Amino acid sequence: HVQLVESGGGSVQAGGSLRLSCVASGYISGSYCMGWFRQAPGKEREGVAAIDSDGSTHYGDSVKGRFTVSVDNARKTLYLQMNDLKPDDTAMYYCVVNYNVTPLDRWFSWPGWTTNYWGQGTQVTVS
Repeated sequence: HVQLVESGGGSVQAGGSLRLSCVASGYISGSYCMGWFRQAPGKEREGVAAIDSDGSTHYGDSVKGRFTVSVDNARKTLYLQMNDLKPDDTAMYYCVVNYNVTPLDRWFSWPGWTTNYWGQGTQVTVS
């Protein structure tokens, strides 16, 4: 069993920054794909940023150059540094981990993998 707990969401003005965190507990594998997906009202869930156990990263086109994903394996924590936030970034942000699907870009391309573990989400609102 895996538990993911996100924090760090909130309301910010356009151009501002936020840092999301996701703490993992329970079963932890040394081989993983882990990342952030988001969903805005009326829109499909989309990939934001991801990282794998080799340190490779992958970003959605709309956040490249603005967001940075990182992981602290010792603290079992995933981060998302979000800079230059825009109103279109407003969404519920979910932390996700998968221990079965590789490579990273294949996993990132579809949020529906049944072997994904999801957090409860943290709301980000940009005005």
